[in-house]
Amino acid sequence: MADTIRLTLKVWRQRDPKDAGAFETYQLDAVPRHASFLEMLDLLNEQLIRENKRPVAFEHDCREGICGTCGIVIDGQAHGPQRGTTTCQLHMRHYRDGDTIVLEPWRARGFPIIQDLAVDRSAFDRIQAAGGYNSVNVGNAPDANAILVGRDQAAAAFDAATCIGCGACVAACPNASAMLFVSAKVGHMAMLPQGQPERSKRALRMVTQHDAEGFGACTNTLECEAACPKEISTRWIQRLNRDYLRAALASDEVPS
Repeated sequence: MADTIRLTLKVWRQRDPKDAGAFETYQLDAVPRHASFLEMLDLLNEQLIRENKRPVAFEHDCREGICGTCGIVIDGQAHGPQRGTTTCQLHMRHYRDGDTIVLEPWRARGFPIIQDLAVDRSAFDRIQAAGGYNSVNVGNAPDANAILVGRDQAAAAFDAATCIGCGACVAACPNASAMLFVSAKVGHMAMLPQGQPERSKRALRMVTQHDAEGFGACTNTLECEAACPKEISTRWIQRLNRDYLRAALASDEVPS
């Protein structure tokens, strides 16, 4: 088997948010099989720079599947074909010589395109700022065993806290809903005693901000769970719905 492969890339190019945008086709003749997907895009950009063309804008940071910065729709799938994998963790050994790969940005009203494959995901920051915190002053960090937390509750909280906020759930959802992200951020605090005092307000405020950012409603298609690189379960959305309904019945914060 050859150590390199040839690829045809169809990449969405959009100079700025006002540009209509269009796909452009590029050829790469010697992509190492051991390269990551983003390293392949680095090779493309080196080629474009040598040809005095504008390189493709895409987001990245840690390149270890931790930060949630990367995110590309690859052949119609958020983060590509490998389950439980971010774009930066995808490797070219999963492709064959001569393959054609289509690359698009996340497409959602809540994620306006900045340029090419890069989108503005600051809406997630605003949702988090609306209620994804504990505002109670608890002083210095307590000893690990000062507040007893059951094993099952701690494990569940950790499962939800693995959400990296990449936005794949939005990109995969036909409604562009971010409810998997919201439910994970609400849920991991709801499982712990420190999160109980503001549990109701947190659910109300973060869901309200989610709607204000233009994300769609959840209709249980489960595409978000399939696309999530951390494989977060849609059961967290069920928990969020219960918390939201319970809080809405007892609160005057719900908008009319």
